[in-house]
Amino acid sequence: MAHIVIIGAGTGGMPCAYEMRDALGKEHLVTMISENETFDFTPSNPWVAVGWRQRKDISFESRPYLEKRGINFIAHRVDKIDPAKNQLTLNNDDKVHYDYLVITTGPRLAFEEVEGSGPSAHSQSICSLPHAETAFDDFEKLVADPGPAIVGAMPFASCFGPAYEYAFILNRELQKRKMRDKIPMTLVTSEPYIGHLGLGGVGDSKGMLESELRQHSISWICNAKTTKIEDGKMFVDELNDDGSIKKQHELEFKHGMMLPAFKGVDAVANVDGLCNPRGFVIVDKQQRSPKFPNIFSAGVCIAIPPVEATPVPTGAPKTGYMIESMVTAIVHNIADELTDVEPSTEGTWNAICLADMGNTGAAFVAIPQIPPRNLAWFKKGKWVHLAKIGFEKYFIRKMKSGSSEPIYEKYLLKALGINRLK
Repeated sequence: MAHIVIIGAGTGGMPCAYEMRDALGKEHLVTMISENETFDFTPSNPWVAVGWRQRKDISFESRPYLEKRGINFIAHRVDKIDPAKNQLTLNNDDKVHYDYLVITTGPRLAFEEVEGSGPSAHSQSICSLPHAETAFDDFEKLVADPGPAIVGAMPFASCFGPAYEYAFILNRELQKRKMRDKIPMTLVTSEPYIGHLGLGGVGDSKGMLESELRQHSISWICNAKTTKIEDGKMFVDELNDDGSIKKQHELEFKHGMMLPAFKGVDAVANVDGLCNPRGFVIVDKQQRSPKFPNIFSAGVCIAIPPVEATPVPTGAPKTGYMIESMVTAIVHNIADELTDVEPSTEGTWNAICLADMGNTGAAFVAIPQIPPRNLAWFKKGKWVHLAKIGFEKYFIRKMKSGSSEPIYEKYLLKALGINRLK
């Protein structure tokens, strides 16, 4: 009997657990470990931050659904990974032995890299459900006492889509409240240009997103190195393409949502030889650690090099379709190892995303994610807004049903009119 342990019960870990359970015989044990008792659908956080969703709409207790599928669930934080002993130490000092370890923890939010940033200081975040709820409280203060709003992403950020989503969703909610004219908005981003998205742009993402920002009277600052945030004031160095300072800004705000840089979570980052300098797991084409062959990883917590060097450091995003393909590769490769077959399955690192924009939306496809590409397009329409609402309901329903079907391939490709991504 083999014991497969998965750390992190998010949008990568939960599907991984279900797929692993279906792929392996009942003689093998599958255990999920997460410090959170709930599954939270993170893509809906921009809606939570303006009151369009509540916790009950996008969050549910993980344990009953996992245990119903024959998956053990441990609700504790992993504090230490000891690859030499194949052992985890939890925050209650319990030890858990594994034969195979799958790391799907997501990132640690590195607010410490910009002084004064984060919900415990002077800016908001939508990277977690509790942060989105705090952002909504701050949004209500903005409505009560209107003033400038800033939305954006700080140096080393790698997931830019939610910043654009939140800017347009915030704009839409303020329009609905007939308050948009009282609240100037600025997008402050570490991207070298609008629509870069950490991907070097996709199709006409630059022109389309610039047009949308102009249409909604949202100004922007690119190559923006946020250096410090105080109560009601943000300090930003706008850089030239050669990295020199073009202009220094002191921006006043009443409401500021800035996406932080990501790093690896401490227990993972502290394992010598497992990660790169920022704590992301180094994996080969089979999603396996080159140093520790029985450790696999998928999702935001793995190391992917930036698409290109930028004046302000940016990272490459890991989109849902990519994560799903990584998870499937891991499941197949562990199943092969258990039957003495050499693992050979590789994830398809293609980017596919639906971004809501309030009452419309934008979809992009990049095949492969890193240029040059065989396919790159970026399209806008109300159908994307509706498709994202449908996808939220579909994903949550699948997680509650314990389904191991490929969610992104089954839903998103159909919504985009694509048969298969290769």
